[in-house]
Amino acid sequence: MEKTRITIARGDGIGPEIMDAVLRILFAANARIDIDEIEVGEKIYLSGNTSGIPDSAWDIIKKNKILLKAPITTPQGGGYKSINVTIRKTLGLYANLRPVRSYHPIIPCKSPNMNLVIVRENEEDLYASIEYQQTSEMTMALKIISIPGTEKIIRFAFEYARATGRKKVTCMTKDNILKITDGLFHKIFEEIAKDYPDITSEHWIIDIGMAKLANSPEIFEVVVLPNLYGDIASDVVAEIAGSVGLAGSANIGDEYAMFEAIHGSAPKYAGLNKANPSGLLNAAIMMLVHIGQGDIAQLIENAWLKTLEDKVVTYDIARILKENGITDYKEVGTREFADAVIERLGEEPKILKPSKYPPIKIKIPEIRDVRDTKLTLRGVDVFLDERKLKPSEIGKLLEEAQTEKLKLVMISNRGQKVYPTEITETLLTDHWRCRFESDSEITHKDIRELLERIEAKGLNWIKLENLYYIGDKRAYSLGQGQ
Repeated sequence: MEKTRITIARGDGIGPEIMDAVLRILFAANARIDIDEIEVGEKIYLSGNTSGIPDSAWDIIKKNKILLKAPITTPQGGGYKSINVTIRKTLGLYANLRPVRSYHPIIPCKSPNMNLVIVRENEEDLYASIEYQQTSEMTMALKIISIPGTEKIIRFAFEYARATGRKKVTCMTKDNILKITDGLFHKIFEEIAKDYPDITSEHWIIDIGMAKLANSPEIFEVVVLPNLYGDIASDVVAEIAGSVGLAGSANIGDEYAMFEAIHGSAPKYAGLNKANPSGLLNAAIMMLVHIGQGDIAQLIENAWLKTLEDKVVTYDIARILKENGITDYKEVGTREFADAVIERLGEEPKILKPSKYPPIKIKIPEIRDVRDTKLTLRGVDVFLDERKLKPSEIGKLLEEAQTEKLKLVMISNRGQKVYPTEITETLLTDHWRCRFESDSEITHKDIRELLERIEAKGLNWIKLENLYYIGDKRAYSLGQGQ
């Protein structure tokens, strides 16, 4: 049969070791693949390429369309952008798919019947990574939620549920606080759910929803979330199931797909032959299903499950078993674990449920075009960097600066209204949002006039946010206390 050519990246830290183990298993199972290898990550960063991905690698990724990637080191708190996020956004990999199931009683789990899938939006939300240091005291990040991005991920969740025989899709947001961004995600979920009457739909506020995921994961089947919540939720349920080290993920787009473990590069274990290759192996199994090799996927997964049943485990799972008073296990290294899986190819588990992978085809209906929606400009939020004046003093100057069309409505600090009603207990920083509104439509010329008058008062404006209406509906949030 014709082979599929895929791209592999061995990654950093433990990445090369677990990739070697996974490739040995894939080829031992006669996976119908050929590979091209690229180098991305820390070595490329250190060579001076700030993206971490050379142009030659992009050419291979785009040609083959399928990428199996081992973990890559991403600097924390500074340095370079995440390669994972760069690849996802560049290739339009809008859906992050993370199946999680219990392996109880082999790996102890308080929810032995959990078997759910986290469907995480993969391109937007705070992972847009749009951040600023705006004043000496204040930083800001922009939360991005779009109509087309939200429609695609929610339709994917329902289509995936239908294709895999799952009967419930749950949405989680924080739209009691984030009424516009998370509110949009929830609203579109409710609209799209009507197109799938065969599937039960429900919505949870993320805080109690996450608590339920942690305490009662067995009540969920498919959970669809914005990017940040989905990232956290998938790690939580993976850990509850036994270990983050067991979980793989798929990043799916219209044309390309990337498959990876959900854990990091664990550099302190690099070269020690200790790392668990199971997360990347499960990602490779998802890859095989995606490229139409479900027969090989179930052959490998059943051999892996039989290996777990025989309690042949790496150090991380051995630690869990020991903590639960289980001592009849055999602890092995990365290479030896791969050998054990290969030895069991063709076998099926006796206690755990064997895997079956019928063909899955997911087609997302065309997304609606809303670009002809009319937005009416009705005001502007002017952000100031002011380090000495009190709210009442700033308010007095701005009321003197307001124009015939644009009137000062409020001033807020860290989102809390502090003018015209000043509360002395409110903690103040040097970052002020000053809201000006109009009773009728305005133009950019009106805003420029306002800014000139503000500058003439000696105030330093640093940022603007236009305030729009859609029809007669306000398309911006009120200040806290407004």
